[in-house]
Amino acid sequence: MILPIVAYGDPVLKVEGVEIDKDYEGLSELLDNMWETMYNARGVGLAAPQIGKSIRLFIVDASPFAEDDEEGEPDPKAEGLENFKKVFINPIIEEEEGEEWAFEEGCLSIPTIREEVYRKEKITITYFDENFKFHEETYDGYAARIIQHEYDHIEGVLFTDHLSILKKRLLTKKLTNISKGNVDVDYRMKFPVTKRKK
Repeated sequence: MILPIVAYGDPVLKVEGVEIDKDYEGLSELLDNMWETMYNARGVGLAAPQIGKSIRLFIVDASPFAEDDEEGEPDPKAEGLENFKKVFINPIIEEEEGEEWAFEEGCLSIPTIREEVYRKEKITITYFDENFKFHEETYDGYAARIIQHEYDHIEGVLFTDHLSILKKRLLTKKLTNISKGNVDVDYRMKFPVTKRKK
């Protein structure tokens, strides 16, 4: 089932997620719905807060980054991403290292806005997969960046939080319009200001 993606301005996007255990009710169905929702919106990652759940869970499929660049050359930062599809449950980024590098990031919860964000090039992360098998892995390049972006979501952080005060000020009107639903988007979204009070 395709779920609505929560838009910028909803308080759930600023809440730190809680850990879950293997008996979390409806986990398998939730993951199926998250994959369907992410692919429908043509995303490469989706975190549980983006569908309104404050839990430490996100999914990534970085395979679109494996395509050659405009000159037809393979991108070294995209090495090994052809089948990079993973579920991260209760992840902890244990270490971030290397030089910071800039990349223009976007977010399904903040459509139409893309800005350069600086992140460390390499991470070591521990997590459980969908079968609650424990992993400790190290990633770099685009894989590390996508994971860092989604990890921020379960920490209550958005990519816009990494921008300078001036840049954020310049985006204020656009961000306000997104939270009001005044944005052209071709996937299901849930806008905070259109919520009815119970």
